[in-house]
Amino acid sequence: MTHFTAVRLQAIAYRQQCNMLKPLAATLSSSCPGSGVGVHHENFAKQCYLPRSCEGGRLPTAFGGSLHFCSNDQNFFQIRGLKIRCPTRQQHIFPKCTADISDSSCQEEKDVSKATLIWRAIKLPIYSVALVPLTVGGAVAYLQTGLFSVRRYLMLLASSVLIITWINLSNDVYDFDIGADKNKKESVVNLVGSRSGPFIAAYLSLALGFMGLTWVSADAGNVRSLLLLACAITCGYIYQCPPFRLSYQGLGEPLCFAAFGPFATSAFYLLLGSTSEIIFLPLTRTALSASLLVGVTTTLILFCSHFHQIEEDMAVGKMSPLVRMGTERASVVVKGAILTLYALLFALGFCRALPLTCVVFGALTLPIGKLVVSHVEENHKDKGKIFMAKYYCVRLHALFGAAMTAGLVYARMLAK
Repeated sequence: MTHFTAVRLQAIAYRQQCNMLKPLAATLSSSCPGSGVGVHHENFAKQCYLPRSCEGGRLPTAFGGSLHFCSNDQNFFQIRGLKIRCPTRQQHIFPKCTADISDSSCQEEKDVSKATLIWRAIKLPIYSVALVPLTVGGAVAYLQTGLFSVRRYLMLLASSVLIITWINLSNDVYDFDIGADKNKKESVVNLVGSRSGPFIAAYLSLALGFMGLTWVSADAGNVRSLLLLACAITCGYIYQCPPFRLSYQGLGEPLCFAAFGPFATSAFYLLLGSTSEIIFLPLTRTALSASLLVGVTTTLILFCSHFHQIEEDMAVGKMSPLVRMGTERASVVVKGAILTLYALLFALGFCRALPLTCVVFGALTLPIGKLVVSHVEENHKDKGKIFMAKYYCVRLHALFGAAMTAGLVYARMLAK
């Protein structure tokens, strides 16, 4: 009877320990961000433990075992298999367990996000906005004149990349100044820990890029192209730089369309099609049509980049289109823009402003256009998932530009 009483007392003590661990459930479940926390801590000697029955009339003097602890969003908790070695060690185990879990989970999240932050800060996919207008403009020039200068193309590409670098870096600097990027971990200023470094690099890139564009314009003997490129750069400046910062008035999308569409694409067409014999190259309807389509796909990237940062924009008074209309209406705008893009493609092909080959190759990009629409419609309220919308738009921009280029080049080959 004595042994039975001892076992019963141990069982009562076990239940008391479970009740004591209830507050720990709430503590651990909030120790790290996420939907819940799972804990498995083993810090006991793997010796004998409390048996279900006490055979032989003896109780163990020490207990070993493990603690399994789970919690989810509803603060439901479950404690399984608690086995205690001795009361004196128990009070030292729980604090260590909590600290280890918090440190390891948060450190793992930090490690994963750090690699992603560097990639986001570089913004390599965004540099397609430098490649596509240049390549499409060069393809139109090849269609019209049969000429293509690799030397000029590479020089213009390097200069365009430098201009885009200026746009990205200066945007991070000025957003940092007003606190818009305070919580934006992928900001270059936050990653570097300095404002002056990105600021100097930004305007050095602008100076070098504009020098390259000027050299190519002089080589081609085409002043009109340099004026168009100056207009494109001006659009970029008043879009984000003080004292203008028109992006805060919701005018970023029209400026983006003009800069990368009619201004940049038409200028590259003039630069890559002009020679000493062909000084005055006319702006044909094919060049203007192609520039309009490039402008639409480029503007979609900027528009979709606002979805995941509405709260941040509102906090600093930035009235982006998403702040004004909300994600529901913005998802309808994205769908309308995609439909407009392909409607324009078919209409311009039907009017013969664009070769039929452009329509055929452009139609092959319909699946990625559908992907953009479905992703935005399904996830516009999910801040985590909608972040990818702008990268899907980058894919559409790059693939549509490649399709246009292939169609223009193939049309020239067929004409021969």
